[in-house]
Amino acid sequence: MNNLEMTRRYFFGRAASGLGVAALGSLLSESGVAATATPSPAGGLPGMPHFAPKAKRVIYLFQSGGPSQLDLFDYKPELSDRFGTELPESVRRGQRLTGMTATQASFPTAPTKYKFAQHGQSGAWVSELLPHFANVVDRVCFIKSMHTEAINHDPAVTFFQTGFQLAGRPSIGAWLAYGLGSDNKDLPAFVVMVSQGSGNPADQPLYDRLWGSGFLPTRYQGVKFRSIGDPVLHINNPKGLDSSARRSFIDDVVKLNQMKLEEIGDPEIETRIAQYEMAYRMQSSVPELIDVSKEPAKVFESYGPDSRKPGTFAANCLLARRLTERGVRFVQLFHRGWDQHNKLPEQIPGQARDVDQPCAALLNDLKERGLLEDTLVVWGGEFGRTVYCQGKLTPADYGRDHHPRCFTMWMAGGGIKPGITYGATDDYSYNIAENPVHVHDLHATILHCLGIDHLRLTFKYQGRHFRLTDVHGKVVNELLA
Repeated sequence: MNNLEMTRRYFFGRAASGLGVAALGSLLSESGVAATATPSPAGGLPGMPHFAPKAKRVIYLFQSGGPSQLDLFDYKPELSDRFGTELPESVRRGQRLTGMTATQASFPTAPTKYKFAQHGQSGAWVSELLPHFANVVDRVCFIKSMHTEAINHDPAVTFFQTGFQLAGRPSIGAWLAYGLGSDNKDLPAFVVMVSQGSGNPADQPLYDRLWGSGFLPTRYQGVKFRSIGDPVLHINNPKGLDSSARRSFIDDVVKLNQMKLEEIGDPEIETRIAQYEMAYRMQSSVPELIDVSKEPAKVFESYGPDSRKPGTFAANCLLARRLTERGVRFVQLFHRGWDQHNKLPEQIPGQARDVDQPCAALLNDLKERGLLEDTLVVWGGEFGRTVYCQGKLTPADYGRDHHPRCFTMWMAGGGIKPGITYGATDDYSYNIAENPVHVHDLHATILHCLGIDHLRLTFKYQGRHFRLTDVHGKVVNELLA
């Protein structure tokens, strides 16, 4: 053996295959400390889920940019009489502002210009911007008291994906792939799709690390599906290489990797072996998945005209349903374009139209196929928008800055109580009036629906047991069916 190979990783990797692990596991068990378990070959950890789940899978419709709760869900009719009046200091309470409005001399109140109405037996208030979604509100649980500490896009989006504002930790989808595995050996446990909305084409960028695995093995990171070219990078064989040649090539590479794994003990080599096998199986499973030509015409009609355009939010919602019925554990759709700092009345109607019909169709489609009862659907962005205007306020035009203090999300399906509204905001939709729900609480509740105790899903890294909810979070039992 070359002396260069006698590294710290090599030493501990080799030691990990000996009796020391068994002895250590026994000691930890006796002391009441839970050792990090090794995923089974079929995926997922032994003993998972911790209890009977209500949901088997998740579709997370992440609305990147920060949708305005005031113009969509949080109806404040009394604000129409306060147009242009200064936001009271007693409401603002000296709270943190972004650099975009901190230097404003005035903070004029900007009521929504859109009409609201109550819908369904639940009487939920919904803006005229969402006419299709208004028809399915009785299947939805609204959370109007979401809040976060992050006030700028990158840390706020990162917080919702990983439970931490700084990059580097595993995303929620990676945690679920690690803990529960997949119900389909031919598809990844975690799939991501990104669409650009019509509201703000210059919206904040999204980075692949948002669906990364952090310090978990890289086999658990999200697989991004693309709308142009190959749906997954390198899914097709190069010219001149047929399937049998590809199989032979992979077999030889696996043998070499297995030799190195036995010699070095690096878990990333094990990941490489697993990913080669998954990639090969995806060569047949993915083309069948994305071929929507056999879907009935009524399905495309229900999801709207954009559902025939690859890469749109509507088309991705349809693919999300197809992924879900094939057993993919976590499907996340990122839809950009909600960052309306100015010209909100010009931008938000198209942005809302992007998601209105597809969201309603997705809930109906899942319900008709018997999938909604064990599929958890989550909708929301990284924060809300301010009641005061950013920039110049006119009767026809206004903008809104970031607002982390209170905003609205909704959930539906597996394990969630339908037709209710939880939490409330003050008269200005500026502060929470009752039942606050934090990002960590949302994560704990999502995990609970999947049969996971968020305190027990951990991974040991650099001497500490980490979890998605860090050292915080509580399950919001009032949201549960």
